[in-house]
Amino acid sequence: MPVLPSWLTEPLWGQFAALLPERPAYVPTHPLGCHRPRISDRIVFDKVLQLLRFGCCYEAIADTTCSATTIHNRRDEWIRLGIFAKLKRIALESYDRIVGLVLDQIAVDGSITKAPGGGEVAGRSPVDRGKRGLKRSGMTDGYGIPLGLVLAGANRHDSPLLAPTLDRLNNLGPLPDNITVHLDAGYDSDKTRALLDERGLHGRIARKGEKAPIQAGQRQHVERTHAWQNAFCRLARCYERRATVIDAFFDLADTIITIRSLIRRAWTTHRWDGRPNPRP
Repeated sequence: MPVLPSWLTEPLWGQFAALLPERPAYVPTHPLGCHRPRISDRIVFDKVLQLLRFGCCYEAIADTTCSATTIHNRRDEWIRLGIFAKLKRIALESYDRIVGLVLDQIAVDGSITKAPGGGEVAGRSPVDRGKRGLKRSGMTDGYGIPLGLVLAGANRHDSPLLAPTLDRLNNLGPLPDNITVHLDAGYDSDKTRALLDERGLHGRIARKGEKAPIQAGQRQHVERTHAWQNAFCRLARCYERRATVIDAFFDLADTIITIRSLIRRAWTTHRWDGRPNPRP
């Protein structure tokens, strides 16, 4: 069974391949000229998707077509080239051009997941008996499309992560004049309101001590996006130790979420080669 349906994998790989530099199958400067050919980028890309979806170790996903060392090396090469970040940016630009990002309504919230291996951005989890955990402060538009996130230890409070999370808006180009930021009661403080005022943003913040359904706002979009991200087992239980690698996997997951939403929402209004049938 494929990791992702073909109607999602093929456009994803097509754009990913367009970002890759040209690489010869054999290194022309090799002294003997008889070494093994370079493993196809498509094979390694499929392995990375399997790692993201299933969350297993590199040795478990390796086989006769590709070794664990090759997956490691190619992953690091793509991270150095910024391929994953570029792919996410292109996906957001495409979604904004075809469907349109709802940037006048922004939702921000934190989510804690397990990080048994520790690492650069892991910390003691207050909800898991002090075990290692990872917190992500995520930001979405009014529909739930992921716009950016900040990684931190699970022991970090949501409120100090709000400013660096909102800084991700600077990468989105022109913004609406009036932007409302939806936050839960964990951000209910004068410091948060002052921060929003400095940035010219309107805040809709849940009040501490009041029941959430009365003041729910539109926070459910970011909470749903956290659930979408946690469907990728490598993000829900993260064994990666380097922050750059974790960011790369989140960029890939956010790209998949964005493209999937783009195809589903554009299915009734657009026609293109390879359009899935029936509606996904």
